[in-house]
This record gives sequence, C-alpha cells and structure tokens, in this order.
Amino acid sequence: MEAVMSVDDSEQERTIRTGEHATRVRGPKVLVAGASIAGPALAHWLRRRGAEATVVERAPELRPGGQAVDARGVAREVIRRMGLDATVRAACTDTAGAHTVDADGKVLETFRADDDGGDGFIADIEILRGDLSQVLYDDTRDGVEYVFGDRIAELAQDADGVDVLFAGGDRRHFDLVIGADGLHSELRAMVFGPHERFLHHLGHMLAFYSVPNEFGLDRWLLEYQDHESGRSALLRPIQDAARAMAMFYLPSPDFDVDHRDVAAQKRLLRERMAGLGWLVPDILAHLDDTPDFYLDQVAQVVMDRWSSGRVALLGDAAFSSSPMSGQGTGLALVGAYVLAGELAAADWDPEAGFARYEARMRSFVEANQEIGRMNARSRDVPGADAEPQPDFTSAWFTDLVGRAINGVELPEYGGLPDSATSAGSPIPSSNKP
Repeated sequence: MEAVMSVDDSEQERTIRTGEHATRVRGPKVLVAGASIAGPALAHWLRRRGAEATVVERAPELRPGGQAVDARGVAREVIRRMGLDATVRAACTDTAGAHTVDADGKVLETFRADDDGGDGFIADIEILRGDLSQVLYDDTRDGVEYVFGDRIAELAQDADGVDVLFAGGDRRHFDLVIGADGLHSELRAMVFGPHERFLHHLGHMLAFYSVPNEFGLDRWLLEYQDHESGRSALLRPIQDAARAMAMFYLPSPDFDVDHRDVAAQKRLLRERMAGLGWLVPDILAHLDDTPDFYLDQVAQVVMDRWSSGRVALLGDAAFSSSPMSGQGTGLALVGAYVLAGELAAADWDPEAGFARYEARMRSFVEANQEIGRMNARSRDVPGADAEPQPDFTSAWFTDLVGRAINGVELPEYGGLPDSATSAGSPIPSSNKP
C-alpha cells in the first residue's frame, strides 16, 4: 500500500502513514543550496535517513545539457545503492569510445568504453550533467522540497540551528545548511571567506555547448589536440543523434572574465580559438545559436575544513577536482552518500558528523585532485619554463588512479533509518520545473 508523507512544521516531525498505522519520527531540517548533482544526490540520502530536506536553486529551473560526466568505481556502487542504476544507464550517452585525430581527421589513437573495466578514458557510465541532474530531481521530487529561482541571502547560526533569509524575502529556520552550489559557491564565500582564498586556477579554461550533428558522429568521441598551442577541440555524441556536444580546452595563465557574462565569454572563445584547424571553424559557427553555452576556468577548490558550525560544503563547492580529473561527479555522489550517512550515524550532531565525513573523504579527494593537476600539466604548452610532463606509465601513477577511483570505504550504515522502500507524496515546491 502506498505510504503518504506529511510534514508538521511546528513539531519538526515527519508522519508516514500506511493504512491505519502511523509512525512519527523526528528528523532534522536540512537546507541544501544547489540543485545540480551534489544537492539532489544529498537530498536522496537525507530523505532516506529520516531528515527533512529543502533544496534551494537560484536558477528558475533545472539547467539542461552540460558536459558529459562520468561515474567510475565506487561512484557506480553509490548509484546502485540509490536504486538508480537502470535509470542512469538508460539516460547515458552510449559512447562507444574515443578517437584522437590529427588536423585532417586521421585517427591517431583509440580508447574504448570497456577499457579498464569501464573505468578508463571513456567511462562505462557517461551521462550529460543535465540528464543526471534530471534523473536525481525526478527521484527526489516526491518527499523533498525544491525552491527554484531563489537563494540564500543571509544566515546566522547558533547552538540551536541556522536562521536563513532568502533573497525572495522568506525567513526560515534549519538545523543544518549544506552548500552544494558549485565552484563559485555563494554559501562558501558567505561562511568561509572570499573565493580567491580557495580557488586554485590550473592555467586552462574550458568551454562547451551543443551543436547540430552535421559531423557524422556515431557513438564515437573525436578529439583534436594542437600541442604547440596547447589548444584542443572535442566533439562527442549524445542521446539526441541530431545534435552533438562540442568542447574546447585552451591555455589561460590568468582568468579575468566574469563567469556570468556570457557575451564576453563568447568573444573570448572566438579570439582564443582563432586559427585552429580541424572542424573548429564549423563548430564556432554555431556559437551564437546554441542554447547551453558554458565557459569557465579549470580550477580546484582546496580547503582545510569543509564545515563551520552547522554549515558544511559538498561537491565542487568543497573540493572541486576540476574537469581535468574526470571525477567531479564521482566525488559529489560519494560525498553525498558519506555526508548523510555520517550525520545520521552521529544522531545529526554536526560536529561529529562533519568530522567523520571529512575523515572518510579527505584522501579520496586529494588523490583525485592530484590526477586533475597532472592532467592539466600534461596540456601545458612546452617551453623552457614548463614543468616536466607527468609520467602516466609509472607504477606510482597506476596506484594513484586506483586510489582516485576506489580509494574510499562505503560503510553500509546498517541500523540507520532507510526509507528506500517508502514512497512519499510530493511536497509542494516553488517554481517547480
């Protein structure tokens, strides 16, 4: 029989009724900032562990498209434990592999999706960021409150909780607040300090956007690298066979363009990619009519602590490893599982729960950040002052990759509440997509 969930705000209790029986369970109120991947993934586990989750997203709706993201190793296990393996795989790009090519399109090297047990250059689970975000939202929209088109404007915390003022004017009280709002996290800046304290630019920028598939792509990614200039261009297939995803990497010793000024970003991309051959002119011809353009610096977030009192950070907001690691999504998914589990295991005590979360995740994060730095360095323009190229054939690097993919224990969290078998009725959301 279907369970029905109702929320009594005055008592901060959740009532789950099945037939004539009712169980009242106290659960903390947790506000999560950001509705991309880390936020909805955390909401999934918070709901299952008995918390009341609210997700606030400054965008008016879920953002579509985005680059292809991967789930490798232990992140695949998290997806399985979420019960979403089949749903995620059904939304995957179904990329068969990748070819690196020269300026004339001649294939130089080939990587297949089943290399390294599905954990190689092309992962077994590869999905567009927007598609994974949609899967996670669809999974959590019943039983989780989503507030779109709003953001945290102010907050004040004490021993009893966190008082939050939203930009839209609402004031609400939460037991915990989690920032999952990305590389340029507003919550991080509000609670921990200015961005420049934690953002580490890796000397590159990237851009991506969807284009018509006039290039004949059929399940194979194509990448062209110009080693003399350090620039590269990629085309990858997506589920919509009529379109493709284009991506550019290019060196950028500094980065001073506003990450929200799209017009300036497009001008910068045209200037920096001028003169690059292969299919680049044809890809750039679609720059003005694409619906999902994105450009930003390749950067990492490095912090000594991911929490302060009753506020903590997750995903790129806490420990971005950069797209050069290929593991940002894996870190977000694993971090969400561990954070919710450790908080519940600590009976929602923030000091104990946040400390255990960090202790479990720190070495895993650091291994992935090292991978990101090495891959960024491998794309540096050769020169007298350039750092030595990484040795990707060494046993040390092989060990590092192993730790970056599987180097964290996933506790079973046996004995904790788990409502995986309960289905909630929708909680009303603001500006719901």
